[in-house]
Amino acid sequence: MARFEGKVALVTGAGSGIGKAISLAFANEGSRVVVADVDLTTGEETAHAITKIGAEAIFVKADVGKGEQVKAMVRKAVAAYGHLDCACNNAGIAGAMARVADCTEENWDRTIGINLKGVWLCMKYEILQMLNQGHGVIVNTSSAAGLVGLQGWSPYVASKHGVIGLTRSAALEYAQANIRVNAVCPSIIKTGMAECFTGGDQRVEAYILGQQALRRMGTPEEVAAAVVWLCSEEASFVTGHALAVDGGLLAH
Repeated sequence: MARFEGKVALVTGAGSGIGKAISLAFANEGSRVVVADVDLTTGEETAHAITKIGAEAIFVKADVGKGEQVKAMVRKAVAAYGHLDCACNNAGIAGAMARVADCTEENWDRTIGINLKGVWLCMKYEILQMLNQGHGVIVNTSSAAGLVGLQGWSPYVASKHGVIGLTRSAALEYAQANIRVNAVCPSIIKTGMAECFTGGDQRVEAYILGQQALRRMGTPEEVAAAVVWLCSEEASFVTGHALAVDGGLLAH
């Protein structure tokens, strides 16, 4: 029997990259999937990819930085499937490269607004539903940059550190309510966002990969496998944890 047979998973930022891989991984394990993304085209493509493999999915268009849209997203998930067992708050952006003193207020607000406020808003409404039903698991997508500093990306780094702090606080607050909360911290993964950090420069990419013990980019599927495990009963004694999926980057 599939690990998530009869369960419902919500994934934000599910239209591409890591979010799409997470959605498909849940579907392959028997879950019904609520595919959420701000991009209508890519979100519907992910939902269609899930139905093509014989699983169930609905698409919900939502901007995670806007509270009313997030509230409606969770409401639609429950209206469609009756409950919400797992949620992966994955939506995020790189923002613009900027050192602390050079960062614009607009860049700071947009990056924090999606990457950190967006995760908080999703957790707020997911947790309210999970409290009502008596159980649930949440996994937030942070980053290896949520565990260490990274020059030139101060808003991104701040947002991803914040996600880990938020994850740990929520894990403590809701453990006795049968709700587990964890985070995954990917390093450079083979997605469109990787080019934001390398600028498409092979020398920069080679330098970054040289810092990882495995000397390669990770794949979205490898991150997805970690998320699915954290949501499974196999990880029933794991909460408040930030799991690095980083090819050994942080082992130095």
